[in-house]
Amino acid sequence: MYLNLQEKIAEITLLEVTKERKEIFKPLIEYVNVNYSKNKRVTINFICTHNSRRSHLAQVWAQTMAYHFGIKKVACYSGGTEATAVFPMVTRTLKEQGFRIQTLSEGKNPVYAIKYAENEHPIIGFSKRYDDVFNPENGFAAIMTCSQADTGCPFIAGAEKRIPITYNDPKEFDDSLEQAKKYMERSNQIAVEMWYVFSQINK
Repeated sequence: MYLNLQEKIAEITLLEVTKERKEIFKPLIEYVNVNYSKNKRVTINFICTHNSRRSHLAQVWAQTMAYHFGIKKVACYSGGTEATAVFPMVTRTLKEQGFRIQTLSEGKNPVYAIKYAENEHPIIGFSKRYDDVFNPENGFAAIMTCSQADTGCPFIAGAEKRIPITYNDPKEFDDSLEQAKKYMERSNQIAVEMWYVFSQINK
């Protein structure tokens, strides 16, 4: 793993995960533990409304923390109830935290290669529907990262488990003086909570 990212993770682990939030993560921890104990592939699809902010941050940090803890056969994806584009502040925040990001294609819906380690396959980031052909068709846990998607999509085809783990949207701070700070706060929160999840997996 890149040194800057390792240092960021060390800082992040000093943040608190509240007792209430830990309760929310129990179903996801159980899902990962059950599949991992059976040597099965663990597939997780993080779903939000526009697949532009929170779902991407969750996908990237979950994949990174699985690698950090040596949890094999974990594949993380993200999707939305509609496709838009990854918001530029998301990639800017991840770069600042130590990820290396390459733009593979530009346009209305850019595609990014997001790397957390020298020799690991990059996470491919772009906005898509949760049922896009790029995403898993079955045998996955659907993690609902926003209340709108949780309410609007009561049924996710192919999901083995559906778990609401919602986050406040940093979008409300767009074009404000606090934008960069609030995106970093949200990314850090997601990072420490994904750190907590994968720290609970029985290896």
